Amino acid sequence: MYPEYPFQSHFHTIGTHRLHYVDEGQGPVIVMVHGNPTWSFYYRRLIALLSRENRVIAIDHLGCGLSDKPQDYNYCLQNHIDNLSSLLHYLDIASFSLVVHDWGGAIGMGVAGEDPGAVEKVMVLNTAAFRSQRIPFRISVCRWPIIGELLVRGLNGFAGPAVFMAVTRKMDREVADGYLAPYDSWKNRVAVAAFVKDIPLSETDPSYQALVNVEQGLEKLQERRIPMMICWGGKDFCFNKHFYDEWCRRFPEAETHYFSSSGHYVLEDAFTEIAPLAQQFFHHSPQE
Repeated sequence: MYPEYPFQSHFHTIGTHRLHYVDEGQGPVIVMVHGNPTWSFYYRRLIALLSRENRVIAIDHLGCGLSDKPQDYNYCLQNHIDNLSSLLHYLDIASFSLVVHDWGGAIGMGVAGEDPGAVEKVMVLNTAAFRSQRIPFRISVCRWPIIGELLVRGLNGFAGPAVFMAVTRKMDREVADGYLAPYDSWKNRVAVAAFVKDIPLSETDPSYQALVNVEQGLEKLQERRIPMMICWGGKDFCFNKHFYDEWCRRFPEAETHYFSSSGHYVLEDAFTEIAPLAQQFFHHSPQE
């Protein structure tokens, strides 16, 4: 169905809904957590690469990718955190590393903060897991009542433009099609719209306290001096250098790589450069 995504599908049932994930390779566990409006497809090349030496698990959040897309579900940050925790518990994962991007930062770090002793390493890609009031106008428009819903769900005005606005190198047609295939109708874009509306900017936003809790969890990871590698696309109009600098401030010992000519989908624009860095970062010697 997806030539660029040759992985076996697995499903975990949460309530009455099926959560899709891929589970490739053997060895130390790496959990990859995507954002909006992507899905585990974003990690396809990293899955293939790192599963040679590791067990790689890549989730599709409910409403995203090949997971169920219920129309009456509460697509809030805490529920996404709980769903990822449920999957790791179901798979009996006692320790793991993380790769996080976009909303995956808050979701993945939310899980990490609940059990920081289980976290081995973290790879950060153009994301945030802390409070900020910065939001581009083009995204804030998608939050407007009625208009935002029509733009995102009716006109595909969020996932559609992302395949060229989130990169600096033009995507191949089959890659762009892969990103968009799960979001091909009003119903299938329910979570895309919900993620945008759920961005917690102030104390009045429903997921604000959940984000505060995620931010507090970061402090636990800092205290444990979890190894971290930050790979950042410098031409990201949303998660710009302000967010990169904040990660560097919070984790001053992190290994950092700033790709000034790459966009938000940094794994699309700079995969050739990132691949050997990721291999080295996640490599486990026999003594580890």
